[in-house]
Parts: sequence; structure tokens; C-alpha cells
Amino acid sequence: MNAGKEAAPTHGSQEPSLQRILELCGQLNAERELPRLLELIAREGSKVLACERVTIFLLDREKCELISQVTLDGEKIRLDARLGIAGACAMTGQVIRVDDAQQDQRFYTAVDARTSFQTRTVLAIPMRDPAGTVIGTFQCINKHQGSFTPEDEQAAHALASQAAIAIETAHLVEDFKRQQAQLEAENAQLRKEVEGRFSTQQIIGTSGPVQFIVRLIDQIRDSAVDVLITGESGTGKEMVAKAIHYNSPRARKPFVAINCAALPETLVESELFGIEKGVATQVERRIGKFEEANGGTLFLDEIGDLSQSAQVKILRVLQERVLERVGGRTAIPVDVRVLAATNADLERAIKAGTFRSDLYFRLKVVTIHTPPLREIREDIPTLARAFLHRYCQTTNKQPKSLTAGALRRLTHYDWPGNVRELENEIKRLVVSTRRTAIAEEDLADSIRAAADQAGPAAGSSGRSLKKTVEELERRLIADALQRCRGNQVQAAKLLGLSRQGLIKKIARYGLKSASS
Repeated sequence: MNAGKEAAPTHGSQEPSLQRILELCGQLNAERELPRLLELIAREGSKVLACERVTIFLLDREKCELISQVTLDGEKIRLDARLGIAGACAMTGQVIRVDDAQQDQRFYTAVDARTSFQTRTVLAIPMRDPAGTVIGTFQCINKHQGSFTPEDEQAAHALASQAAIAIETAHLVEDFKRQQAQLEAENAQLRKEVEGRFSTQQIIGTSGPVQFIVRLIDQIRDSAVDVLITGESGTGKEMVAKAIHYNSPRARKPFVAINCAALPETLVESELFGIEKGVATQVERRIGKFEEANGGTLFLDEIGDLSQSAQVKILRVLQERVLERVGGRTAIPVDVRVLAATNADLERAIKAGTFRSDLYFRLKVVTIHTPPLREIREDIPTLARAFLHRYCQTTNKQPKSLTAGALRRLTHYDWPGNVRELENEIKRLVVSTRRTAIAEEDLADSIRAAADQAGPAAGSSGRSLKKTVEELERRLIADALQRCRGNQVQAAKLLGLSRQGLIKKIARYGLKSASS
């Protein structure tokens, strides 16, 4: 930056004051905004060196340009770095001291002509970064009295070094701010994606039990009540817990999950509540899952497997919202919503004396039961297609479909592993089946065998095969029309039918659909 012309001092020596240089260096180190920093250097540097102007030129090596950080009539000065005294200084890395600029062949007269300024004396100092690379020129113009001296050169060196360090620091700060803004934007996008992934819309199914779960989650979304989630393994208890968390005011806070059944008995309490340093040899202080989830949600999966002592401590946290680390004596407040899940019969465990009744009733303020697939068979085709679409996308496979026979087999199978087993079977089919239409013969042997053993009218209470097939076909068509919002072309494609074939079946079963 160029400072305006200063009146020549009337006091004492024209030599730079060491005290003033040190004071200016302190000011430079305190400034982090690059434009204000350069303005400060130019304004105060001209006072210290008793000259009319100090100009900072930064070197753009890629474009071979010197760029003045001063604005003249709203316009920055850009010079070919091979021109002028400032350019010679930057390109050679040498100090240049000129007593009569107008007689120096390196002097670039165009800048004076453009700015209506007359340059007489010049002191140009190369500015270097910590690695020693020249990053620009520190140029002093027109000493108030006489020419620039060796003492001026030393002072300018000190200021140029400090200016270079301050400029590099300012650039680092700008880069950090830019990266921080980018990370914040990326984090916001990731949060949006995570919240979308675990929204209630991702709980797939139109059966009564599934819709009841969706409505219940919506009803409790704004509360902080603890919830007990029951159901067989693989029925999606953790997905329900995440849907509760990410649809609540705690969505931006941590969701911490822990499988109580996988914890060794000796580590349960330290994992949940943390441990203080020195409790045992080489043990460092560590916070537990409750503190980790502070402000958010703690998901305790398979809570029925917890020890009695851990149950007592969890009950205390739920009642008093404070905890003590293992080996600690200080009560630590926590704000945690607890979602507990189990595939065990806790009421039977209470009678057997392995689970505390007071903890059970404290947890089941709200109870959500996730049904096994055999109880919601009508949702199996929808789930299977959703998994098929997801894994075709994630594995970059060509879109695939399930034939009516394959869907019939999937629907008749009891799925002891529930949704998890169905998802894994679809994942296997995506990577192992080459053709786009997945048929009965592609299914796992266990699924085909189970359907064969059940007989052609399995689950139909003695109804004929024709009636059973018609009922399944009717449900599949109704499901496809609902998913495609009545668009017959899309529904026909989803079912592997022609549009005319679909129209005939819609009429046969008396289904309603908006025409596409």
C-alpha cells in the first residue's frame, strides 16, 4: 500500500528509530487481515523510514507479474516482473539502492506517468518467505532528506522480513478460513444426507404395524422421553432408534450406539460411565458412552444382557441425570436421551431375577415393537425392491428386477433373520446374478426349499393355488401403482409387464389408478 506524502520531520536525525521499528513489528504480528496488514506496513513504514511512500509488490511467479497492493482510482498496479527497479529486485533477489531514479536505466517511467508522481530516490528490498523464496519487493520511494542510507537499508530489511512473515501468516489464516468454510459446508451437506437417510421415509412398508411405528416416531419427535424398542434380531431396531434421533431436536448432537451383549463383564461400567486415571496400572482417564452422547442420544442395544450393577448405575443416570466414572467421586451431569433395545423377553427376565423391574418401567415410557417379516409379509416385495434398487446403485450394476415367481418365494419364506437376512440375500443376488431379471432359481437354496416344503398354497389357509397367486398378484400391482403414484407406464416397467397387460390386470382386480 502507498502512504500519502508525509511532511519532512523537523526534529533530529533522519535515521530510523530502533524503538519505532520494534513497535511496528509488534503491530504487524498482531494484524491478520491481509489488506489492513499491507496498508499498515505502507503507512507506518513510510514514517519509520522518513520517505514519501512505501509500496509492497507481491510476486505472481506463474504470470511473471508484480502486483501492487495499493489501489489507485480503484485499480491495482500490475507490472511485468521483468520491468522496473521493483521487478529487478524481485527477479534477482538483490537489494537495490538508487539515488537518481530518472537516470537509472532500470527505472520504469510508465508508472510515474500513470500516477502523476515523480520518483527521485528508491530503496528496494526483496521479501522472502521462511524457506528463503522471494515473494515480492518492499520498495521505499523518495527519502525526505537526501538519499537512502545503509542504516535505512538495515531498517528496511527488518521491516521487509517482518512484512513477509506477516503476509505469509495472513495467507495461512485466509487458507484456514477458506478450508474451514469448505468443511462447514461439507459437514452441513453430510448432516443433511444423514438426516435424510434416517428419516421416517426410509422405514419402508405400508403394513399396519410399520405405519404405526412411523406415526409413533412422529408423535414423540419433539420430546426427550426414553424409549424401549423390542423385536427379534434383524427387525430394524437400530434403524428405528436412528429415526427417532434424527427426527428430533437432538439431530445435530451425537448418536452413540453400543451393543451391551458384546461388552466383556469387566469393561461394561468403564465403557458406559468412563474411568479415572490411575484406577489400575497404566490406565488413563477416559470418558464413557454416556458422556460421549451428552446433548444427544445413547442407543443401548441388547440391554437385557447388562449386569445387575450396570443396571443400577444406568437407573441412577436416568433418574438423576448424573454419573460417576469408575474410580471417581465427582458427580458429572449429563443430558442424554436413552433408547434401549432388546430381543429378549424382559418381563420373563424380571421374574427370573436377571433384570430390574424399576429399570424396565423407567425405560418403557414409550415402547416400540418392530415386527418380524413373517407378520408383515405384504411389505416383503416393497422391501426387496428397495434393497435391489439401492445395491444396484451402490455396486454400479445394471438395474435389475425380481420376477413374480421370485417375489412369491420371498414372500412365502419365514425369514428367521428378518430384514437383515432379506437385505443380505438381495445384496448377494445383485452381485451374483448376471441377468437383469432375478428368477426363482437364483434364490438361495434355503428360501426355495422352505417354500417347497410349505406347499403351493403356503400361508393361504387351505385356499387354492390360483386364489393365493391372484391375491399376491393383486397386492404386488397395488403396491407398484402406489410407489409410482398411479403412473401405469412406470408401474408396468417395475412389474416387468407391458402397459396393456397391466391395464387388463387392473381391470380384472378392480384396482383404481390415475392414467399416466
